[in-house]
Amino acid sequence: MGVAHSGRVDYMGTMPPVALLLIFFATLAAMEGFAYVMHRWVMHGPGWFLHASHHRPRKGNWEANDLYFVIFALPSILLLLGGVQWGWGGWATAMGAGIAGYGAIYLGFHDIIVHQRIRNRYVARSRYMKRIVQAHRLHHAVETKEGTVSFGFLVAPHPTDLKRQLAENGRAGVRAARGANSVAADG
Repeated sequence: MGVAHSGRVDYMGTMPPVALLLIFFATLAAMEGFAYVMHRWVMHGPGWFLHASHHRPRKGNWEANDLYFVIFALPSILLLLGGVQWGWGGWATAMGAGIAGYGAIYLGFHDIIVHQRIRNRYVARSRYMKRIVQAHRLHHAVETKEGTVSFGFLVAPHPTDLKRQLAENGRAGVRAARGANSVAADG
């Protein structure tokens, strides 16, 4: 447990608050790189058996890909428990909170804004939001393990570059236009 000070428990230990904030924000930023690597080489690699469900129309509220949310939450839970309950120190709490913070941002952006898993009327207006929403939609233009583009969530190449990359990758796996039976989308 943390160090007691005047009747309260100090879960952050002896680290200065500014150091804890730096750890939190560094972890939050590093998670984008981790998410890219996991998405590109695990989810679109050996983990495709779960992620494939995310590149197909969803039937019901859940998809096999949702297990990744649980899997990626485990390090955060472990670090938070370690920092708060098991005496690992404030660094663990700050790092666990950074991972959880990224998870919350991911949930809001990916599941709520882009995929509308909770219906909302959000319309991307800023250049940044338009760019990352369009990049993610271009990622989903491909239904197969290979040939897709844009694996990050908060940092994305310009949509023009992604469209060029999709064209270079060929037409294999390109999702049919909505409402079409089996005709590949043009463009």
